[in-house]
Amino acid sequence: MQFTSEQRLDDGVLEREFTLGEIPGILWTPKSASAPAPLILVGHPGGLHMMYPRLAARARHAAAEGFAAATIELPGSGDRPRSAAAEQARADLRRALDAGEPVDDEIVDRLVLPLVEKAVPEWRAALNALLSLPEIDGPVGYSGGVIAIGIRLAVVESRISAALLFAGSFVPRTMFEEARQVTIPLQVLLQWDDEGNDRQLALDLFDAFGSKEKTLHANMGGHTGVPQFEGDDGNRFFARRLQ
Repeated sequence: MQFTSEQRLDDGVLEREFTLGEIPGILWTPKSASAPAPLILVGHPGGLHMMYPRLAARARHAAAEGFAAATIELPGSGDRPRSAAAEQARADLRRALDAGEPVDDEIVDRLVLPLVEKAVPEWRAALNALLSLPEIDGPVGYSGGVIAIGIRLAVVESRISAALLFAGSFVPRTMFEEARQVTIPLQVLLQWDDEGNDRQLALDLFDAFGSKEKTLHANMGGHTGVPQFEGDDGNRFFARRLQ
């Protein structure tokens, strides 16, 4: 991990951009701490610079409660090399949604499964590097999407103790068996009127999760209409599990 920039934000949070090989990322650490801070991995659908305002707001909100937060760019997003197969799958998905047609499972598989296979090892490598820093310590949480990435991480990464998942993206049905293997505490956010998400699939996925402690927060509104109070609820969820 190599830090490439550093700035102190107006609330005292230290924001540092880094690269991990070819992977860009951002780390936010609290203003001051008497001990190493627990870490929240901040998931997103790709496009780190485009998503920056929302990611920084989430990270700074978490930092105010004493959490460090970090994110990395997804494969094929931002300035990273594109995959022709992924671009075609994404175009097919948009075409189906624009036409108001059901999204074929084959399209979802082509788009999501290769992304999960590439992104999860990168997240784990980033976690290794982040936990080597003296200002960060476990336990670790995962917050956000792509929800399929969160599912895989929750299954394979024992250092993740809790996850707040955003049910705002399609999940291959073949991953439902993995969802049954998830046992960590979960809080799942669902926007009831999300035009780009399959509500019934999200509900079925929540039912499939094997966690004994799982909570569904469903709010009216579209994909970007998550109420601000969910940020406070998310911090309380992680405070119970990461501190």
